[in-house]
Amino acid sequence: MARNSNFHRALGVYGFLQENNKLLVINKNGGPYINRYDLPGGSLEDGESLMNAMKREFLEETGLQIEVINNIGTIDFMLPWDWKNFTHVHHIAIFYSVKKVGGKLSKPEQFEGQDSDGALWVAEDEVSIENASPLVLKAFDWIKTKDLGLNRVEYKYWEIKG
Repeated sequence: MARNSNFHRALGVYGFLQENNKLLVINKNGGPYINRYDLPGGSLEDGESLMNAMKREFLEETGLQIEVINNIGTIDFMLPWDWKNFTHVHHIAIFYSVKKVGGKLSKPEQFEGQDSDGALWVAEDEVSIENASPLVLKAFDWIKTKDLGLNRVEYKYWEIKG
């Protein structure tokens, strides 16, 4: 990274919900993954536990109530992002396997900070670096290998689609 780089650090929880060889994703309408598929999830509110954040984010972004099955692991991503005075985003993602326990897919309520335009099911052959976030790509890798790896995933170039 360049000496004068300025990093925005983001930490979030994200759920892998699979059905019929498909993964539930959201259409992202903000942030570095705008106009791409992303995993349901996001940042914690002040004092919120990881589990409560996972359940809240999933419900807000998809309309589904979930139960967290297990912690898959944590991985971080680094990519260019020209936002405010930042040059890069360092995204730390905590991944969970989840299952649906209620609700139905619905268009999310829009409020300040809501970055989901709704959820849909996608198969691995429907996603690529051009239309999906690094989190979705890593999720499909994990589904095949059951391994997240240990090293940060770095993108030297990243096109913000908007």
